[in-house]
Amino acid sequence: MLRTIAAALLTVLSPALLSAPEPPHPFWVDPRSDAARQAATWQSEGRTADAAAMRHIADQPTPTWLADADPTFGIERAVREARGRTVLLVAYRIPHRDCGQYSAGGAENGPAYLRWIDRFAAAIGDAPALVVLEPDAVPHLLDGCTPARFHDERHGLLARATERLKRQPHTKVYLDAGHPAWVPNPWRMVPALMRSGVSRADGFALNVSNFRADAEVIAYGDTLSELLGGKHYVMDTSRNGSGPPPPGLSEPWCNPPGRSLGRTPTTATGHPRIDAFLWIKHPGDSDGACRGAPEAGEWWPTYALDLARRAAADPSVPVADEDRRAGEQ
Repeated sequence: MLRTIAAALLTVLSPALLSAPEPPHPFWVDPRSDAARQAATWQSEGRTADAAAMRHIADQPTPTWLADADPTFGIERAVREARGRTVLLVAYRIPHRDCGQYSAGGAENGPAYLRWIDRFAAAIGDAPALVVLEPDAVPHLLDGCTPARFHDERHGLLARATERLKRQPHTKVYLDAGHPAWVPNPWRMVPALMRSGVSRADGFALNVSNFRADAEVIAYGDTLSELLGGKHYVMDTSRNGSGPPPPGLSEPWCNPPGRSLGRTPTTATGHPRIDAFLWIKHPGDSDGACRGAPEAGEWWPTYALDLARRAAADPSVPVADEDRRAGEQ
């Protein structure tokens, strides 16, 4: 009798189960992110509306940025807690990083960097991972910021880093390619990416930590993809819901006011060459000590809350309720 009932239930339920929508992304969401802790703190203080706004950030996957001397702890923790979900990682330790600006630093030399990358890759192991490789490293070779004497070394380091990471069986690598307002002519970007190993990578990344609007980035990405023989790409949509800041703003890349969250992370992009929309930059992490902000990379909850509030108030920003619900799972 019980078997008969169970069989009948399965007959009724199976079509619904088979038609259940897939999650919008396969990525691990860190339950102890700065945004998650902030939301919990505000909830305990009775700031329920602010806590709810912050949850819109906390419920989305963001990468673990690795810039310290030993990347293994952060990666191993993410892999362990992800339990088979894809971990998002950013490798950010190239020598002469950021041309000595707000995010200056990096490995002391080329051999040290390659040893670091080897530890990085080994820590991933067989886990599924998506790595954004060295934000800004290639564009800074084209904008006159990185001295010419370091160019050949950087190309070689990026190519060898790509090769090493791709030895991991389930690791995807996307080499950072800036954004359309940084190197407007994609023809200039092509040889720099080729020398940096993009042919071995899964593709390139665009708009990392920036604010360019989706349509502008996609047009640029499609052109660059064509020039690279059809390479795929990922896009950072973490803070581009309001598009770029107005012309004339000083340091428009550094914590510009009036921005909002963009499209929530998903692999269901509807575009054959865009592998994912991602929040590569953590919404709420400072770009640098400008406009009253803390140092680069430090958590700034006031800015994060403003991003979330603006997105919630603007129906044109594609931050879908179903994506938010999926992030809670």
